[in-house]
Amino acid sequence: MTTAVKLYRNPKSGHCHRVELMMSLLDVPYETIDLDMANGAHKAPAYLAISPLGQVPAIDDNGTTLSDSNAILTYLVARYGDDAEWTGTTPVEKAEIQRWLSIAAGEIASGPAAARLVTVFGAGLDHAAAKAKAHALFTVMDAALEGKTFLVGERLTIADVAGYSYIAHAPEGGVRLEGYPNILAWLSRIEAQPKFVAMAKSPVPAGA
Repeated sequence: MTTAVKLYRNPKSGHCHRVELMMSLLDVPYETIDLDMANGAHKAPAYLAISPLGQVPAIDDNGTTLSDSNAILTYLVARYGDDAEWTGTTPVEKAEIQRWLSIAAGEIASGPAAARLVTVFGAGLDHAAAKAKAHALFTVMDAALEGKTFLVGERLTIADVAGYSYIAHAPEGGVRLEGYPNILAWLSRIEAQPKFVAMAKSPVPAGA
């Protein structure tokens, strides 16, 4: 008998939220396990056996353990969803979705995610540089979304799920979204999904 997927997370991590959102959209039963990372729970030997780099998120799906949020998204849609619908039905779609996954791991991580690490978690990163990277990315994304419903075509894919969390919460890192109407409309369309689940909010810095 299968049981709920265990999601090891920090509730304010966008990497964790994208996995939680994916499971909710796929209607996969799951339970969240919040790690006390301030006291090193993510470095405990038992957790390192699941996530060797000591990072969140990680999942335990009835004995199948995985870490890395984008890898987990790929696994979830292959295991529980219509894989082609989520990861691409043509070579071009597959390539475009992979490109956005790379952006999630690259420009999103070093831009809006890094800016938010400074304000929410007190990370010692270059806040101004991270905000500048975020705005450069958002300029490109806003143009890419012109006349489109989602990042790749007219349906939701893992590209949207991977991109949503840190972009929706970019103001918490001091990155305003008001100048990007297509991004704001895209975020609203994701939030309108029947099984959408939100991430815990953090305060928006003054002036953001």
